[in-house]
Amino acid sequence: MKFALTLAAAGLVLSSAAYAAGEKIAVVTPYLSAVATKEMVDTFKTEATAKGWTVDVVDTAGDMGAFASRLEDVTSKKPAGIVLVSVNPEQVQAQVDKAAAAGIPVAAMDGAKNKSVVVNVTSDNYVLDKTMSEFLFKAMGGKGNIVRFYHSAHPGVRQREIALDDAMKANPAIKEVGKYFVQVPGQVDNSRTAMDSMLLANAGDGAINGVWAAWDEPGIGAKLAIDAAGRKGIVIAGIDGNPQAIELIKGCTNYIGTVGQGFGDMAKITADQLAKVIAGGKADKDELYAPVKLITRESLGVTCK
Repeated sequence: MKFALTLAAAGLVLSSAAYAAGEKIAVVTPYLSAVATKEMVDTFKTEATAKGWTVDVVDTAGDMGAFASRLEDVTSKKPAGIVLVSVNPEQVQAQVDKAAAAGIPVAAMDGAKNKSVVVNVTSDNYVLDKTMSEFLFKAMGGKGNIVRFYHSAHPGVRQREIALDDAMKANPAIKEVGKYFVQVPGQVDNSRTAMDSMLLANAGDGAINGVWAAWDEPGIGAKLAIDAAGRKGIVIAGIDGNPQAIELIKGCTNYIGTVGQGFGDMAKITADQLAKVIAGGKADKDELYAPVKLITRESLGVTCK
């Protein structure tokens, strides 16, 4: 604004948070049962409260049809902003377009860039899996059989699958002997049941050497099945930095690594960027990345006998 410098000189420039105080924000997700999604939503609510916002959280428990309908309901209430968590806006493009046309800024958190979304705040999901797959393959000695647990409906997970495919092309001694599309919610139990079937289909020690889990909860489910079957020599790696996965790594189990995402950072960045937009400005970029880190026994300072 042309008079911004004058206001600054007078010491009267208001922060983005001040401009946005008292606003109502809607957070909509189909995956609140997922540990990572809940962490993002909870952190965003904390950040929103600090900015003087009130937050209405809508969860559709994995139902994308209901997600589209609830997003329309939310839009009709004309909130100051909408945050979509852990979904690709393209899946509900008509509803996102409608919200944008109504002048409601829509932000994506752990989602994807989109023409009707002011910003997507996420991790570089290709890098996430490149890090995890390279670690897993090295732990397997560069050869052996893996099973894949995935969920392509999530845009970030889809990028991880692409990275895995590329990693396997670069490591032809790694073979995939099974894959499963994980159902959400109920991802731990669902993955355990699927792993039971994979173990039966690939009987005997050495038939499966590694579990590639697109996020930690399927890896945890797979571990439960492996333990129950008494199978040896199967290592597991995942993504997210789930607290339970970290405890399993610390405990010197066959869950050997995870790539931790900065979910709290994502929520903070999203809140700050949305505040700028609500205040009449623009997001810094259409997509911003939070930091990630590989978590292993070594990084945790654990020595296993």
